[in-house]
Amino acid sequence: MGDKIKVLVVDDSAIVRSALTDILDSDPNITVLDTAADPYEAVKKISKQVPDVITLDLEMPRMNGLVFLKKLMDQHPLPVVVISSITGDRSDLAIRALELGAINIITKPRLNFARNLDEYRIKICDAVKAAAMSGDSLKKINRKKKAESDSIVSQPQKDLFNASSNGSKLILIGASTGGTEVISTILKSVRNNLPPILIVQHMPGEFTSAFANRLNQESSLIVKEAEDGDVLKNGCVYIANGFYHLLVKSAGSQYKCKIEPGELVNRHRPSVDVLFNSVAEIAGKNVMGIILTGMGKDGANGMLQLKNKGAVCIAQDETSSIVFGMPKEAINLDAVDFIGNPSEIIDWINKFA
Repeated sequence: MGDKIKVLVVDDSAIVRSALTDILDSDPNITVLDTAADPYEAVKKISKQVPDVITLDLEMPRMNGLVFLKKLMDQHPLPVVVISSITGDRSDLAIRALELGAINIITKPRLNFARNLDEYRIKICDAVKAAAMSGDSLKKINRKKKAESDSIVSQPQKDLFNASSNGSKLILIGASTGGTEVISTILKSVRNNLPPILIVQHMPGEFTSAFANRLNQESSLIVKEAEDGDVLKNGCVYIANGFYHLLVKSAGSQYKCKIEPGELVNRHRPSVDVLFNSVAEIAGKNVMGIILTGMGKDGANGMLQLKNKGAVCIAQDETSSIVFGMPKEAINLDAVDFIGNPSEIIDWINKFA
């Protein structure tokens, strides 16, 4: 990877700063340049030496992470990975950080769970590497204006149980770094009478419910976090739970969600390949598979399986991708029928049904 990725760790906890430093420095391609206990200290450190990536806590004294992130993106955009312990009702703050321009969100290390440390190390180091790869692509992130994001848009009342029952078609979307905003753009722009849509976005399980809720508020589609046994319905979108792999199973004339634990696949759980492969076995040509921006190769082999069964396979183009990793891998495997930007992908989705 050439020169090491230089990271500035910003967190008010000395214990967390030390733990993150140890984890990141353990990767031969990453070095912690410095640490800061709050945003004011971070600004001083940045003025002396600009890091390649910043890891940022959201809850800090003097200035919270969201305020700092907005100021940073307005004045001196740098790749930021949010590392936070906020969960539950407050996890929407992490989703807001993505709207403001953060490249990725990761949970804080659980220092008392040594058995999970290796898996955590993979996730955080990969997140930092993906952020570093975003580089000049940072300017492509579609951040909302405050007036727009704070406004309340009236949405039609949506009832999951009034959605029409499953047709024969399915739409699958896989994404990683930079994918949250592309997914948001797509779901806000497509028709609301589409076949069921299943989405694997690489994201910690603490935040996927909040992500689904945000998308549900923005879109005229019904969006929810996938649950085991969910019957797939037209006009509905199912977001993979970040703790589990998401699969589709055939149940008579219906398709159902199946969520299951398991080892990381392509360094991820949930894995795009797991979803794509499960659908390739049962649905064949009645499928549209879409792979969006992200680092690594997750989804490429699964998309090839879909294509071999007659599915329509689409990859996001390099120009509009924050990280052109996953789409490029699928293209290199000759697993893709169409390559396009989000606007073109929206058009293809609308025409699919």
